[in-house]
Amino acid sequence: MNGRPFCAGSDVNPRRQRLTGTSFKHEHLATILADSWTDAFFEVHAENYMGAGGPPHRTLTAIREQYPLSIHGVCMSIGGPEPLNTVHLERFAQLVKRYEPVLVSEHLAWSSHNNTFYNDLLPLPYTRTTLQTVCDHIDQVQMAISRPLLLENPSTYIQFASSDMQETDFLHEIARRTGCGLLLDINNVYVSAINHGLSAEAYLAGFPLNRVGEIHLAGHSEENADTTQRLLIDSHDRAVAAAVWRLYENVIDRAGPFPTLIEWDSNVPAWPILKAQALRARQYLNAAVSRQGQNVLAEVCHE
Repeated sequence: MNGRPFCAGSDVNPRRQRLTGTSFKHEHLATILADSWTDAFFEVHAENYMGAGGPPHRTLTAIREQYPLSIHGVCMSIGGPEPLNTVHLERFAQLVKRYEPVLVSEHLAWSSHNNTFYNDLLPLPYTRTTLQTVCDHIDQVQMAISRPLLLENPSTYIQFASSDMQETDFLHEIARRTGCGLLLDINNVYVSAINHGLSAEAYLAGFPLNRVGEIHLAGHSEENADTTQRLLIDSHDRAVAAAVWRLYENVIDRAGPFPTLIEWDSNVPAWPILKAQALRARQYLNAAVSRQGQNVLAEVCHE
């Protein structure tokens, strides 16, 4: 699948581009099934559903009967130097085949080494060597799932002196070489920018938005570091921050609507609170589409 173009533009159903959703949490199941929420989708972590059957699959089947799904992997270790775990990859591919999700994604990170698995999404240096490794791994995943993968930009807390590429250039080159799409996590952008004393706006100005197939929004926490510099943690344990909403609005004003998902993975609130975050994203999407329509009309009238 090397070099296959990712289709994020005009050939995608406009209604699908305006999907909004949330991470699926089992405590919300009954309410979600009774909700009849329109133009919505739910995301699950692939590794929670890699068994053959049982309650997890009964639950996921019930959700899939009413809503589109997004399958989000967290343990593939695409950025690691070792070969991908073929057993894990096969289970991932079977899950994709079983549920036919509208979106499939993984992280630009590594999480295993020498058969040791870490409960973290760890960063990697942006070099020509790691670029080739990541591209090889993505080609392998896309071959297994028979469709393009979306690769998510990371939240980072350190930078490597050995890096010789900017993160946005690294992601652009991965997408160009493999034909994969990108999952733009705007909270990750903001967290990393604050942690490294950089500009989130400048990062997004250089991001290849034409390769984006989905957007993630989430809340973050702030740690009291030993220095005066702020340290943000991508904690997914609270509402989306105002600064992240502003970045999101700017992105969709520039590039148009994308399926948008709210991640909230700990200190999970009651369903109405979580749903309200997704509905807020939909308000931004609808407003951006309306403004773009008005701009097109104004251009036509001017001509």
